[in-house]
Amino acid sequence: MHQNKIREAHAHHVEQTILPQPPAGHDDRVGTSVLLRYGTGQLGAQIFRDTPAVLLPLFLTTMLGVEAWLAGLVVLIPKLWLIVCDPLVGAWSDRLRGKHGRAPFLVAGAVLTSLGFVALFTLTESSSPLLSAAITCFLFFLASTAFSMFSVPYLAIAAALSHDPHERTRIMVWRMVFSTLGVLVGVGVAQPLIYALGGGAHGWTVMALVLGAVCLGTMLVTALGLARVPMIRDDAAPGSLLSQLGAIKGNRPYLVLLATCLIQNIGQASGYTVIGFIYLYAIQAIWIVPLFILVMAIAGILAQPLWLALSRRWGKERTYVIASAAWAMVTVTWFFVHPATDVLVNIPGVGALGTQHVLVLVRGAVIGVVNSAFVMLSLSMLTDTIDYERRRKGIANEGVFAGLFSAMEKLSFALGPVVAGLVMSAFGFVSSTGGAVTQTPHAITGIVLLYSLIPAGTQLVSLLVFSRYRLPADA
Repeated sequence: MHQNKIREAHAHHVEQTILPQPPAGHDDRVGTSVLLRYGTGQLGAQIFRDTPAVLLPLFLTTMLGVEAWLAGLVVLIPKLWLIVCDPLVGAWSDRLRGKHGRAPFLVAGAVLTSLGFVALFTLTESSSPLLSAAITCFLFFLASTAFSMFSVPYLAIAAALSHDPHERTRIMVWRMVFSTLGVLVGVGVAQPLIYALGGGAHGWTVMALVLGAVCLGTMLVTALGLARVPMIRDDAAPGSLLSQLGAIKGNRPYLVLLATCLIQNIGQASGYTVIGFIYLYAIQAIWIVPLFILVMAIAGILAQPLWLALSRRWGKERTYVIASAAWAMVTVTWFFVHPATDVLVNIPGVGALGTQHVLVLVRGAVIGVVNSAFVMLSLSMLTDTIDYERRRKGIANEGVFAGLFSAMEKLSFALGPVVAGLVMSAFGFVSSTGGAVTQTPHAITGIVLLYSLIPAGTQLVSLLVFSRYRLPADA
């Protein structure tokens, strides 16, 4: 017993002696210019992440005549590949960062992702729905692979900009601000733009070209703007990718956070899949989408300083749980949504709003506040677990950690549409070509469930998993 304690104390002493110190000249305070350049890339990344998730199932089922269950598989198959691709990209960028940095990955990813986004909505029409589904699946496979080249190194960079955990939270606050702007453009502008241009092929093409250009410009700002920014440097761990992934098993906080986000994101992704259907069929007010997203975006951005302060005062874990639980509670209320039957208020420049319209906007404000918190804090805690690895072993391998985390996120956002497709098909959703068709009340109930009780339930399950999260005090 005594000898074991001696060995443990010695091991702890050795571990402490190898903890890397900030390199000479490395300032843990991250400048506003760096934060701005880092955050900007998330705008384009968020467009690619959200717009296909929200609109590709709608495009497949209402423009190409693909069955709802098959549309879910079209999204799933490419993202199954990303379970392997993302960690590979992460390990590859780790090995090359000493010589070239991560900029080559970011630049190539930005260009190819933008081209792939445009292709998804302009080059997929064919003589049959089955062939259209196959073409879309192939193009999405290529575009998603390109996005890995950007998204994985981009996430890894956040853990290499500062040793200070609160500075890393600041980094994620700026990322979250641009993420919210990305949702505003990718969801709030995209669908109304399509319908403003007639809802046909022309509208989809214009949307793809406009948003593809936004993706390219913003992602290149980050790719080129961070190329010469000093970052924490440590050697890449030797060995194969499998051996590096095996080493992650010792990082319990990372594994708990990974499982938490996987479960949480599956529910959220099932909800994202039916956003277009909710406003088209359940609320019957497509026109309110930009206003809803605008309210959500403004509330989310304004709340960021508050969550930064609360995370410092209460700790990241407690703040994360509070925000996540609040999100689940407001999400349940979507189950009671229905078309407005009255006029509650007239707003100049907006028009007549019924009670249900006002409640939709109130939900948008609350969701903007709480969603921005737990997403931002989950990413901040990710950097903490990576820094914990650096302090524990002297080697971080940010790319591998970021790659696996990104892969699980993309897997969840692939499984979400599959869940949505199965539920929609089970409730009798009818696919069509050339535009949307009338759905039965039963089919609309399935859509509402996917936007309310299902994601709220997975959120609560994820919090049970997160209760196992413990980051050692010396990390």
